[in-house]
Amino acid sequence: MKYWLVTSSALICASVYLFVSAPEKLPVEGERLEAQNVDVERLFHAVNALNHHARKIYTSEIVGKGKKVGLKFGEDWAERGVEKGPLPALFLREFSKELERRPEPLGLYLGSDEPINVSNLFTGSTATDYQKLVATEAPVFSNIDGFGKVAMFPDIASAQGCVTCHNEHPDSPKKDWVLNEVMGATTWTWPQEYTSAEEMQVMLQVAVDALGDAYGNYLEKTEEFSTPPLIGEDWPESGQYALPSKEVYLARVIEESAPDALRVLLEYLE
Repeated sequence: MKYWLVTSSALICASVYLFVSAPEKLPVEGERLEAQNVDVERLFHAVNALNHHARKIYTSEIVGKGKKVGLKFGEDWAERGVEKGPLPALFLREFSKELERRPEPLGLYLGSDEPINVSNLFTGSTATDYQKLVATEAPVFSNIDGFGKVAMFPDIASAQGCVTCHNEHPDSPKKDWVLNEVMGATTWTWPQEYTSAEEMQVMLQVAVDALGDAYGNYLEKTEEFSTPPLIGEDWPESGQYALPSKEVYLARVIEESAPDALRVLLEYLE
């Protein structure tokens, strides 16, 4: 618990320091100068780095290696009596739900032009932006009425399990996914084009807390299993029927995402 709090605080404090210590830019004549205004794209990059590593670790270390020690995962994981955990895409959805429960206006969802769940289908301008993302495999930023600033990041098929699952799913409209193909877009929303150093600090902590609660929901589900896995310091890679605690999982996510988040912030100073 203590290690998670220390690493989380270190990442957030370092992020805020970089913004606050950045030299002020001279205002263009006629331009309104707002203290500590930060383009919200920086926030999007930072929280997406956190999400990217959270899903990567969950997919590989929890789902992939968890299956080898007897853990199961599926779409029906949340149903009463089902002894499973959420698939990677559903884990992101759980993260999104936890963000929605909070008063802060940071939004997250996963979409595609070939989704298993039709509610995740991009339409209108988001479909156009998604085609740009697929063509370039680079983030796409836009302003959309009713949402504000929107950021799309490519969701890559980085694990064979994801490819196989989608290709074999009866509701999948596409059956020939391949490894390293863009399968969708992790999409973030924020109501304004700018944020601030103080707001940045708050939102990074909100994202960490929401992610922890999403993973904690899975751990709470395992308490109902006929044979609950051991929760603590061990990971499935140890060969044990075990899962890391929320604090241990978050500490690893923060440790691995911090370099990417700080790199993004350093680029802001260039």
